[in-house]
This record gives sequence, structure tokens and C-alpha cells, in this order.
Amino acid sequence: MRYISLDLETTGGRPARHQILEMAAVVEDSKNLRPLAELPYFRRVVRHSEYVGTAGALALNAGLLRELASKEPNPELCDPADLLPQLREFLLVQGFKTDKKDCVAVTMAGKNIASFDLGFLRELPGYGTLVRAEPAMLDPAAFYLNWRKDSRLPTMQTCKARAGFADDTVAHQALADALDVIELLRPFYETPVYKRSE
Repeated sequence: MRYISLDLETTGGRPARHQILEMAAVVEDSKNLRPLAELPYFRRVVRHSEYVGTAGALALNAGLLRELASKEPNPELCDPADLLPQLREFLLVQGFKTDKKDCVAVTMAGKNIASFDLGFLRELPGYGTLVRAEPAMLDPAAFYLNWRKDSRLPTMQTCKARAGFADDTVAHQALADALDVIELLRPFYETPVYKRSE
């Protein structure tokens, strides 16, 4: 199965008020695995005329804000209106197809993608006409849930610790986090959970 692991960094948690600062999407093909470093990826930092956000989110993304403030040429810099058109072009180059309405519909994976990232994607010009997420999404938390002990779905850090990552810290950088999601999902490709008792 082909899917994209997508991650956003934002200025806060309210899609109608806060803004996307960074997007990364990494193409994974579970039938033809490649080293993580060789996977095709799309990364953009998003320029706004001004930034509205929470102190915590702005502090967490201080490096991105410095990148956005730099006067150096940056091929990964775009405006919000260009984000989905550019993502669509990347997906078409990677062999994803359009539906009957000429929209690229893709299966997306990500930590909290359905409850967080999707809300921000829906606010972008072109969502649903240029690019849209398939209804079912992959969140690695379901694969690392301890059904008897957990009271909520595990965080990314908990998932990484349970998967045995040497470093379980979360980068809070879109590309690194998108790659972590793929690495968390890969152990389940060969022997899906529903076949493990056979």
C-alpha cells in the first residue's frame, strides 16, 4: 500500500485562528521498502504576512520562525495559497492518481493526524478540490496502545519508547516526525496484527 506520512508544525492548536508554519509529506510504499533516508519527500515552510500563535507553539518553533525571517533564498518557502497546489504536483510526480473530480485523494498517516493536522489542511485553499485525505487514516498510536494499562492513546514519545527507538524524544520538526511515523508503522507490514495468532 502507498500512503503519505504527513506532519505539520503550527503556531497553535486552533485551525481557524492559528497558522501552518511547516508541512512535510513522505511517500511510503509498503510493498517496495526503501531506506528512510531515500524516501521521496515534500517539505515547505509557510510564509504569512504576520503570525498569530500561542507562546508555547511559537517558542517550540523558534527555529522555523528564524528560517521564515531569513532573507536568504529558500526553495522550500511558499505562501499558504501555494501549499496544496505544490503538494498536488509532488504527489502526481510520485505516481498518485486523481479521482473523477481531478482531486488527488491519498491515504495519510501521522500522529494525531485526524484530530489535529486534518483540521489545518481543511482550512487551506484547494483542500477537497486539489488534494484530500481518504477517510481512513493511519495513526501509530493504535499499534502501540496497551489496552489493559493505558487510559488514553500513547503519545509519539511513548510510541517510540515502546518500539525500542534508541532516542524517544520527539523532534517537533515536520520531516523528522513524518519519518518517525513510517518507522513506527513498518514493523506491522509483514505480519499484520490480525494474522499474528495464526
